Order: sequence, then C-alpha cells, then structure tokens
Amino acid sequence: MAKKKKTKLGKIKVAALGGLDEIGKNLYVIEYESDIIVVDCGLGFPDEEMPGVDLVIPDISYLEKNVDRLRGIFITHGHEDHIGALPYVLRTLRVPVYATRLTIGIIESKLAEHKLDYKPSLNCVAAGDIIEAGDLTVEFIRVNHSIADACALAIRTPLGYIVHSGDFKFDLSPIDGEVMDVKRLAEIGAEGVLLLMCDSTNAERPGYTPSERMVGTSFDHIFASHTMNRIIVATFSSNVHRVQQIIDHSVRYGRKVAITGRSMLTVVGAATRLGYMDFPDGAIIDINEIKNYPDNRLTIITTGSQGEPMSALYRMAFGDHSNVSVSKNDIVVISANAIPGNEKLVGKIVNELYRCGAEVYNDNTSPIHVSGHACQEDLKFMHALTKPKYFMPIHGERRHLMEHRKLAMFMGERPENIFVSELGRVLEIDESGARFSGTIPSGRLLVDGTGVGDVGSVVLRDRILLSQDGLIVISAAIDTLARDIVTPPDIFTRGFIYVKESEELMEEMRGVVRDALERSVLDYKSDISEIKNDVRDALAKFVLRRVKRRPIILPIILEV
Repeated sequence: MAKKKKTKLGKIKVAALGGLDEIGKNLYVIEYESDIIVVDCGLGFPDEEMPGVDLVIPDISYLEKNVDRLRGIFITHGHEDHIGALPYVLRTLRVPVYATRLTIGIIESKLAEHKLDYKPSLNCVAAGDIIEAGDLTVEFIRVNHSIADACALAIRTPLGYIVHSGDFKFDLSPIDGEVMDVKRLAEIGAEGVLLLMCDSTNAERPGYTPSERMVGTSFDHIFASHTMNRIIVATFSSNVHRVQQIIDHSVRYGRKVAITGRSMLTVVGAATRLGYMDFPDGAIIDINEIKNYPDNRLTIITTGSQGEPMSALYRMAFGDHSNVSVSKNDIVVISANAIPGNEKLVGKIVNELYRCGAEVYNDNTSPIHVSGHACQEDLKFMHALTKPKYFMPIHGERRHLMEHRKLAMFMGERPENIFVSELGRVLEIDESGARFSGTIPSGRLLVDGTGVGDVGSVVLRDRILLSQDGLIVISAAIDTLARDIVTPPDIFTRGFIYVKESEELMEEMRGVVRDALERSVLDYKSDISEIKNDVRDALAKFVLRRVKRRPIILPIILEV
C-alpha cells in the first residue's frame, strides 16, 4: 500500500500596522494563505510635532487592497488604543467585528457619533467562545485588565497556536470576581504555542502588578479623612471597576455622585446599561444639580487624568467649566499615572489645581492608582504558561520591547526565536522556521476635524513654522505687458513681529520686496509663479540676515 503523501502546510504572516515603537494605535495583521484577521483597531494621540491634529490612526491601505481575504476584526478590549480607529476603518472595511459585551457597547456608542452610511456587523462574544475565520479559528480567553471584559486571543492555525495576550495582568482579587483563565492558557501551552505576541508596556517594571482592590483601601482613607470637603476624582473613563469603587465609597460616606466628561458619561452609561456597574437608585445626580448639595455631600467623577486641554478637569482648574470651579475646599484625586509623553500636561494641571487652593492626591503622593498591565513577574508567568516556540513583543516603545526580549531570554527562550519587529515588517513562519520577510505598507493617518489623511508632512511642517516664526503676507499688483508695478507692495504679518514697534523693519522689508519686483519686471519675466519665487527668496534672505528668523512668506501678486 502506497504511503500517503504529507500535505505541505502554508505560511503564516504576522505584521503590525500600529502598536510597535509607540504606546497606542494597536493593530495587528495575521494571515494564513487566503485568510486574514485583524487584532484590535486602535488610535493614538498626537505629539508636540503634530500641532492641530486631533487623533492618529493606522494606515490600512494594505487591508483595503486585501479586503476580500479579510475575515474579521477581533477586539481584545474596549480601550481607545484598541478600538478608537474603528469608526474610520469601518468606512472602507465592511467586515465583521467580534468583541465581548462591554466592548461592543462602547463601540456602538462611538459609531453612533460618527453615523456611518451602513450598519456595521458587530458580533458579541463571551470568554470561551471560538470563532471560525477561514482556516483560522479565534478563541477568546478571559484576562484581567483595567477594563472589564478584556480577553486574550488564542488563534489556531494549521501550524499551531498564536497567542495574542491583549493587555493583561494577573489579578487574584478582581473587583468583579472574574479571575483570569490561567487554566485555559496552560492547556494551550501544553498543546504547543507556535508564537506568543505579548504586551510589553510594563516590561521595565520589576515585581507583580498590584490588584485593583488596593486602590479601594486608599480611597477609603481619603473619604474618611475629608468628611467636610468636596471630593473630585479624575480617572480613565474606561476603568469601570475604578469608577465603581469611587461610587461605592461615596455611597458609604453619604455622598451623591455627579459625573462629567463626555467619554466618562458614555462608558458609565454603557456599563450600567449592560450590568457591569451597580449602585443604589438616587446615588448618581446630574452635574447641573450639584448646587443643591453642600460640598461634604458631593463626589464628582471626571475625565482629564492625562491633563488634556479640553477635558472636564482642565476646564474646572482654569475656571472654564460651566458647573464646577475648583476651590480651597476641594480634594482632587488624580487616580491615574501619566501616559509617556503626557507628564508635562499632567504637571500643568496639578500646578493650577494647587493655585486654586485645592489639595491634590496623585500617583506620586498616594497609592491611588495601579496599572492594568503586566510587570516583569506577570510577564514571566505568561511565558511559563504558554511556553512559546517563537516570541514577538508588542504594545510598547522600543525600550519596552527590548526589555521584554531580555526577559524572554532570561526565561530560556533562544535569541534567534525572538523577533522584535517594526511597523509594516512581516514575520513569516512555516514548517522550516521563522524569519522576517519583506514589508507591507504602514504608517499613520492624521485626523484633523472631519478630515482623515489630508494633513501630511508638508502641512505639519507649515504649522510648526507658523508656530515658531509666524507668517508674512505680501500684496502687490503688476502689469507684465507694460513692465510696471501697478500697486506698490504692502506687507501684513501674523506671529512675526509687533508691527507698531517695528516700523523701520517693515519699511526695509517693503523696500526689499519692491526691488525684487522691479528686477523681475525689468528681466521681462511674465510667469507669475516665477515672480513670486523671486520675491519670496529675496525677502527670506533679508529676514534671516536681519532678525535670524524663518517665517512662512506668502506673496499674493496680482496680474492686471
């Protein structure tokens, strides 16, 4: 009898379109032959080099070109850096989305604001569910994080399991009592994990991540010590367990709770509606009703823990909130740590709160925040449970990824089996091994107002120049046939100099522009764009030599 020929298996390709060398914008692409799945679809926030930009989302041009192979978007949890790009991505990728119940509730609220021209396919799953996606299957596994209903994903491929950890920590006393499914992770590890893709956010931090319940002890101390003050608590809107603890302590100490901040209202509304939060009737009051209660009977829960300039806490501190102004009788608790890059914003708002006379508690002074991400000992436990053949650290800046690599090597994993990747770089795995193999299109799209991708590097450069050295506008009219300047040049500036105190410089600049125009006319130049360039170059050289600045110069030359 002839021996049956073994079927040759295909190749797995794994790439990140976001979430590497950055905190946020998580989007990972996993493909096997004709099937592609996406894990998470998050946004990032602009840095100081992106003036005027509201949000940053991944470049999904590769997925748009391969949409016929895309079987679905699988979401690990409901944080903005994992779901925030969905309203933009679903405009062009009409594919099913799979997520747990609270995550779906938050996504539905976000999509309602954006009003897509079709009804997206949002599919609610529970931990333990398995979804078929062509030759791939995706299993949702419960993990603990700073938001309820978070999951890791076990993706079964013909070559073996890929485990995507999502954001996680090992919390043995979670607020909702739902402990991470360590047993299932161990079972999958025993079967054999081909590739582990694991959260690296806290890879630099030794020890274990503390339980969320530790924050409750700190809150109890604050509420018991300040029975005559109003208490204002700023935290992440998505941390429903933290918000639940704040409400519980408020009720215990006879306080009403008012909630402010759009994202906070959205998430608390969804969590309450879906049964993830519970509190007595009448415990929550509208923010407009706080004037009817004395300070010692009020708790205000707000957004703004990252110092965002448009947030509710920022507006309170700077006297711009319609209902709340911070005063010396306020205790302000910032129950969050600063996301890397936000330290200055948080420092600014803390300083202003102190100027208002408030007493401020933050992570630097009191244990009022615990991370939702795994520290080094938690990460070691994840590696020990899954025992991966190959490892790809994800979700972190370069320093986090490299520290996670060192930790994996400490656990005995071979350096050649650890792949620290970059955006767009493809990790290819087949029966013969794993290697980097080429790239796919990647990058970032900037969202400014309703525009997506229409702000590029040139626009950002101009915005930065405008913010640094200002703008000079030149206005003149010429007759190219008669070789004459019809209207003498005039100059307007914004953000360059204070004109009333710089008349001498303004007159010198008019002279430079007039001379440049006369030279162009005498040289029989008839191309208006060429004349504009001559004027711009002449004035730019003069300004640089005279005041050492490089403003944007905009000549408006009319031909009559």
